Amino acid sequence: MAGKTKKLQIKLVRSPLKRKPNQRKTVAALGLRKMNQVVEHDATPSVVGMVNAVSHLLEVKEID
Repeated sequence: MAGKTKKLQIKLVRSPLKRKPNQRKTVAALGLRKMNQVVEHDATPSVVGMVNAVSHLLEVKEID
């Protein structure tokens, strides 16, 4: 059986308002709409790159 993929628990802790449009679109692409909303995504390279791009707006936990 293949190894288990890691998941990221992503929480929006700072507002994307008054940010550059590409940062707002990245937050929306992660599925975050409201403050303190939490979503879970697999830790794929594309998701990790998006999280790194807006890391100053997010709180991220790695879960198994």
